[in-house]
Amino acid sequence: MDRSELREAWDGVAETYARRRDPSGSDADLIDDLLAELPADPDVLDIGPCDGARTLANLPAGSVGVDISRDALELARETVPESTLVQGDMAVLPIAGDSMDGITAYHAVFHLPREEHPTVYEEFARVLRPDGRLLMTLPSGRFETTRRGWMGGSMFFSAPGRQRTLDQLRSAGFTDVRTETANDPLGSSTEFVFATRE
Repeated sequence: MDRSELREAWDGVAETYARRRDPSGSDADLIDDLLAELPADPDVLDIGPCDGARTLANLPAGSVGVDISRDALELARETVPESTLVQGDMAVLPIAGDSMDGITAYHAVFHLPREEHPTVYEEFARVLRPDGRLLMTLPSGRFETTRRGWMGGSMFFSAPGRQRTLDQLRSAGFTDVRTETANDPLGSSTEFVFATRE
């Protein structure tokens, strides 16, 4: 799936995806853990607020959301009008370097081809300030597939495997890499990774 196809795919499923996500789930509690490690009044970036801004709504007012889908951003705007919402590609973030204290990326990176994941992690490191924190989902398997009929459309998923993802984060300049399992609002137990930019 190229970028235009990915954008169209998310435009097509954004509303259904947002509707199906329950606001509960212990994964939301992980955001509190992240914020506790950040300075007061932090600058935080949410990658892919395609869930109707569920993650972004738990971040400080004025946080930034970047998504490839214009429809997802419009849904986010209804939920968190005080946030800054930007259409963009997570592999080439339209965000200044060393400008963010934290990044959240829930169920986002695995929608790009796995050979691009290292570039995404380098972008995360670029926009984070030194000692900035990352919180993201950690796919456990190794896969690359397009799922037909997903949320009424088709969606691309890709991951290189759990250990390779952790190694890629370290290679991109992240330290203190640790994982935690939480309940996902879509109904499954999901592993998350916390990491600190050097």
